[in-house]
Amino acid sequence: MQVSPSLLSADFANLARDIEMINSSESDYLHLDVMDGVFVPNISFGFPVINAVSKICTKPLDVHLMIVEPQKWIEPLRKAGTRIMNVHQEVCPHLHRTIGQIKEAGMEAGVTLNPATPVVMLEDVIRDVDLVLIMSVNPGFGGQSFIEHSVEKVKRLRELIDRTNSKAKIEVDGGVNLETGRLLADAGADILVAGSYVFGSADPKATIASLRAL
Repeated sequence: MQVSPSLLSADFANLARDIEMINSSESDYLHLDVMDGVFVPNISFGFPVINAVSKICTKPLDVHLMIVEPQKWIEPLRKAGTRIMNVHQEVCPHLHRTIGQIKEAGMEAGVTLNPATPVVMLEDVIRDVDLVLIMSVNPGFGGQSFIEHSVEKVKRLRELIDRTNSKAKIEVDGGVNLETGRLLADAGADILVAGSYVFGSADPKATIASLRAL
């Protein structure tokens, strides 16, 4: 199992310290949640923080855009060294075009589904994406409880990926801990995003290692 700790739960007064912890951990990515207060009811951080993080983080940046018109930010994210640019299906009326633009910019293209958005919405682009992020909480806030039906949703997505010979990885974000992580691993997830479970633990590096061992 791969692990992508969420920067949203880090201590922003000690961001360099927390990123150094990530650098020395077994984590595979650093997950950055960008919120605009429009698509979701909260605002997180923007390019000053992303650019600063990119200079000191040695892990690939996994950027999740919870914003309207994410296609406007392809080039700035490329310049910031983003590995995965993840956009929401719900805000992209021309999703196939946006996926192509992300990949043309040299990044991996991810598409996120909200809890109420069915997997079938990706059937016509599943072979084009590098990653699908299943939200197992409603986006916009950290520390929410895991939505149980997300496990079945991951199973449906795994079936779609296998049936179409897609190479897309399955990432899950929201309410991830050792218990829910084990259920998601059994359902076919490839990457777990964990925020408060990692940064709120007494030993974050050990917590990351325990998730990675699933």
